Amino acid sequence: MLGFVSRKGKLVYHTTTESVTTETVIEAFDQFVAQKDPDAFAVVVLDNASMHRSKAFKRKILEWMSHRVHLIYLSAYSPELNLIEILWRQIKYYWLPLGAYLSFDRLCAEVHRLLGDYGTGRTINYA
Repeated sequence: MLGFVSRKGKLVYHTTTESVTTETVIEAFDQFVAQKDPDAFAVVVLDNASMHRSKAFKRKILEWMSHRVHLIYLSAYSPELNLIEILWRQIKYYWLPLGAYLSFDRLCAEVHRLLGDYGTGRTINYA
């Protein structure tokens, strides 16, 4: 899962069953840019994963900036400062039912259900 979540609670996500690569991340960013209000300004907070620092990723930054999307990199070892990391932790430890782990297909279905229902009443535990 890759995702973008705003402070107002809007979620844009991209899922894959393959390994996450630079190309996967670029595809997710391109999807985010395509869905974003063209007049809105967006700041995306990133960790320092290698795929966020690759040459291919860096080549796309100016293009995304032309769509009013700017990137900020977190300092090392500070995922608690990234809203999407808080959401992933909430999904993994609080919202996913144990039965989701019975099979990969069931896990995928539950994750898609939770992501699709995001913003319809569940609250995030920031503790």
